[in-house]
Amino acid sequence: MKKIEKATAFVNENRDLFRCPVCERPFERVAGFSLVCPNNHSFDISKKGTLYFLTKSANNEYDKQMLASRQRILQAGLFDGLIQKISTFLKAAPETILDVGCGEGTPLARLLRKKANADTAIGFDISKDGINLATQHETRAFFCVADLARLPFNTSVFSTVIDLFSPSSYSEFNRVIKPGGQLIKIIPNSGYLQELRQLLYGTDQANSSYSNQKVLDLFTTHYPHSSIYPLRYQFQIPAGLQRDMMIMTPLHWGRGQGSHSSVQLETLTKITVDVSILINHFNDGGKNG
Repeated sequence: MKKIEKATAFVNENRDLFRCPVCERPFERVAGFSLVCPNNHSFDISKKGTLYFLTKSANNEYDKQMLASRQRILQAGLFDGLIQKISTFLKAAPETILDVGCGEGTPLARLLRKKANADTAIGFDISKDGINLATQHETRAFFCVADLARLPFNTSVFSTVIDLFSPSSYSEFNRVIKPGGQLIKIIPNSGYLQELRQLLYGTDQANSSYSNQKVLDLFTTHYPHSSIYPLRYQFQIPAGLQRDMMIMTPLHWGRGQGSHSSVQLETLTKITVDVSILINHFNDGGKNG
């Protein structure tokens, strides 16, 4: 089955998940390879099997090289320990999962492999290049290009929303998560990628150190009864992927970094993953766990 046909079947089967980002009406039908709302706003499924929901041009700072490097590193296993931990918070029964800012799709694709149940999963990102890379995965997830601030999804349709290192729109998360569902947000801690920070910035404290306090405070303000789970491990970087390790993050954009020759990069043999997993459960009768 072609990607466009597979995607059309998914959208047709799960049309109740989507709503029009223009008029905010639930989509009414699938006509050919297009998703159509009652006001005749139409969104075409691409040959790659994606939907493009943006209604205006978007600025995206992640280029194709960065996304490709990120995909190689993640497929080598950088986030496998994190994905394994996230999987323990998912229910045994089939879930409806939304991956916020899914990028090139590896985390969601690998998370779905952890579950034997037929979860319904959608990943979205503002980057069309990232979504095009995501469609290369052999996965049952559906990927689309969408705006975080204007999600093209109906109210109360996802049992789990996962936000891995992405910006948040808590009002939209509150809207699309089902009663009894959960929000899982992952934020970096001060030790995240510390070896790379040291290599690039040395003793430059402005760039070599990081604090997640503002993000953590905002989350806990919205969800005062949420839980925090720290996770820290080291990943052995496979030979030849050191430059990808550097390019996959925005760290190499910062001011004050030193030069980094191939010889210096070869000394980067391991990297620390140091994160906090923030979880809020939404009560059956309300929007705050």
